[in-house]
Amino acid sequence: MKVKFGALVVDGRGKIGGHVMSKNRSGAYMRTKVTPTNPNTASQSAVRSILTGLSQAWRGLTQAQRNAWNGAVSSFATTDIFGDIKNPSGINLYVKLNANLAEVGVSAISLPPLPESVAAPILGAITATAGSPAFTVAFTPTPVPADTSYIVRCTAQVSPGKKFVKNLYRNVSVIAAAAASPANILAAYVAKFGTLVEGQKIGIEILAVNETTGQKSTAYNGEVIVAA
Repeated sequence: MKVKFGALVVDGRGKIGGHVMSKNRSGAYMRTKVTPTNPNTASQSAVRSILTGLSQAWRGLTQAQRNAWNGAVSSFATTDIFGDIKNPSGINLYVKLNANLAEVGVSAISLPPLPESVAAPILGAITATAGSPAFTVAFTPTPVPADTSYIVRCTAQVSPGKKFVKNLYRNVSVIAAAAASPANILAAYVAKFGTLVEGQKIGIEILAVNETTGQKSTAYNGEVIVAA
């Protein structure tokens, strides 16, 4: 549970007792905490394996390397939900950047990089059809810049009236450096979520990973209604 104190409490996030506090466009709210099921999918197992392996790899670094990561954390400070600056720990920074690299198939780095700005790619036209199955995603810049990979994340097919899909995104495809727009993600999407169904909505987001530093860009979001 995170609380922002003023003259009185002015904001809150996270869990307390059987409730969760958060905020949306309408303001702050509290809801009953629901414990989701754990399907233990192959994708979940793969992510857990990566995180476990990186935690073990941290212990295998030299003390000088660990010191370097601990000393680099201020260069990778982030802003929390209240707008306050937060520094990660050395191990958290090591695991985070290397987990990002693992997502795009790049080997782990043992020393902290110098931070670089990572420009977010922009979604262009999205085409999804069920009758003659097709699913392509256009993006800019094109081709994908050097030392960069794009990750395309999608939701399962949902009712067009469903608005909140933030928790439904899953990695579907990695677009390698030098690949040109548009990307054909049909096979990858069908393998993940099944056959396209006319009239259903799919949420899509694209983001960049710097293959040298492991940093991610912000995500650019879009959606498409599956055509006939």
